[in-house]
Amino acid sequence: MHTGNHWGGSFEIQTDSVIDDDRSRTMDLDRAAVSQQLDETQQSWLLGPQDQGKKKKKYIDLGCVVCSRKAFKWTVWSIVIAFFIVALPIIIVKSIPKHKDPPPPPDKYTLALHKALLFFNAQKSGRLPKNNGVGWRGDSGLSDGADKVKGGLVGGYYDAGDNIKFNFPMAFSMTLLSWSVIEYPHKYKSSGEYDHVRDLIKWGTDYLLLTFNSSAATIDIIYSQVGTARNASTSPDDHYCWTRPEDMDYPRPVQTSVSGPDLAGEMAAALASASIVFRDVPEYSKRLVNGAAALFRFARDGGKRTPYSKGNLEIAQFYNSTGYYDEYMWGAAWMYYATGNASYLALATNPGVPRNAKAFLEVTDLKVFSWDNKLPGAELLLTRLRVFLNPGYPYEEMLRGYHNMTGINMCSYLHRFNVFNWTQGGMIQLNHGRPQPLQYVANTAFLASLFADYMSATNVPGWFCGSTFFSADVLRSLASSQLDYILGDNPKKMSYVVGYGKNYPKHVHHRGASIPHNADKNTRTCKGGWKWRDTSAPNPNTITGAMVGGPDRLDGFSDVRTNYGYTEPTMAGNAGLVAALVSLTESGGGGIDRNSIFSAVPPLYPGTPPPPPPWRP
Repeated sequence: MHTGNHWGGSFEIQTDSVIDDDRSRTMDLDRAAVSQQLDETQQSWLLGPQDQGKKKKKYIDLGCVVCSRKAFKWTVWSIVIAFFIVALPIIIVKSIPKHKDPPPPPDKYTLALHKALLFFNAQKSGRLPKNNGVGWRGDSGLSDGADKVKGGLVGGYYDAGDNIKFNFPMAFSMTLLSWSVIEYPHKYKSSGEYDHVRDLIKWGTDYLLLTFNSSAATIDIIYSQVGTARNASTSPDDHYCWTRPEDMDYPRPVQTSVSGPDLAGEMAAALASASIVFRDVPEYSKRLVNGAAALFRFARDGGKRTPYSKGNLEIAQFYNSTGYYDEYMWGAAWMYYATGNASYLALATNPGVPRNAKAFLEVTDLKVFSWDNKLPGAELLLTRLRVFLNPGYPYEEMLRGYHNMTGINMCSYLHRFNVFNWTQGGMIQLNHGRPQPLQYVANTAFLASLFADYMSATNVPGWFCGSTFFSADVLRSLASSQLDYILGDNPKKMSYVVGYGKNYPKHVHHRGASIPHNADKNTRTCKGGWKWRDTSAPNPNTITGAMVGGPDRLDGFSDVRTNYGYTEPTMAGNAGLVAALVSLTESGGGGIDRNSIFSAVPPLYPGTPPPPPPWRP
């Protein structure tokens, strides 16, 4: 029995191939089936290949994309053509070295700056580095202070044309150099002198740290001077002998100060300002700050309020101090910037300090910034705090007074107000026609230029002298006119900076520069050196960068070695010159560094003023 065929029909299949073929050819087609649309797959099964005459497209499998081979070829050729038409010329143009215009030559102030800094290299005492750059100088003063201090007082700078080391003007010079670096680091860097000037500052501060116990919190003694001299002396000392520093064989006594708020205040300012310059060297910066704090405690000690030069003829005849309250203002301002300790600012703005310093009195000489009088510099330094940070109460009233006095000082420097006399050739006579005027001229040029930069940085167009308004550019013109006078724009057509220009002093009052380093032994002795002092021949060694004392009140100048009022350079004078030059140079662009000086100052929140007194009928 067979299982049913569920698909229909019989299980038996009978085939006759011939009959079936004939039938298939002659049978009628099912028209409904033929008319039905077949898809491509069905057509390939039933009808065989279609469109035999057409070329089949070729494809390329690129992995993530399948594309026509023809399209791929066109794309590749388009890229190749584009490369040769567009990219290749660009590559060729880029690879050809461009013709760069040479940088503009340094301006005259930059050229003079390079030379003015070299003067400090020539003044170094101690064991000199190999790269000192002054071939006629060598090691000297290696036994200085050996009888007073373990390790001696070796190093520092000789002050002028003699071989004495004075702490007071040396410290002021370091403060002034540090101030200029803090305000104009970009200009020093652009001129290539940044590392050089920092080395010079450190040479000075390293020595100052030797002259007191810098590791102690409190001190009771400062070694203030190495070497002595007496006018009209007849025994070997730094005036009687005309000897190269390298050949000194006479006694060099050390002066000791057990009192001296002026000296200690200036030394504190030097170390505090330098600590800001060296803030990128934390260990050294901290050492400077600690030393400055010890010095300022010494300066403020009630039992040490006698000026350091009082009663000491070895000091007073050269660097006599006329007061110390200006150093309190000056030193306290720098201590505040270095530490952020508000007690220093409280002192600098204490009404008693400017009152004793006569800061708000119209005293002409107190408007002249110098190694002895810090008032104009201190007032400008504290004005900086007001115009940039504006700390408000309780400091505002005193800071406003300093700001006002700074404006009055600047007015006094203008020719039209006749506060100071001027020479016919255009030099302001800040020391009333006395010898060595240029150091005061350079200092004033720096203050004027810096105040103008403060105004520019705060978008203040100028200041008032009474009812007359002057733009900040007036101060820049004043500063540049005085520096131009120093550099040769004067009736003598002489540059008073040695080595700058073609016409400059050739008989500088300077022991090292006036004696050949290979002179015979007989002329290297104390009295044998007189031969070189008294000769009319030019100095055998050029003391490059030295700014000499300068002309007289009639613009006259005597290039004579023994006439030191005209021809002797000083550290303090050159420090002011360097500061003024860097403030006016265009190297590195204009303006100041607004914020570095405030890096240790904490955020200021003005205090609440006290309430007004109760009303009484």
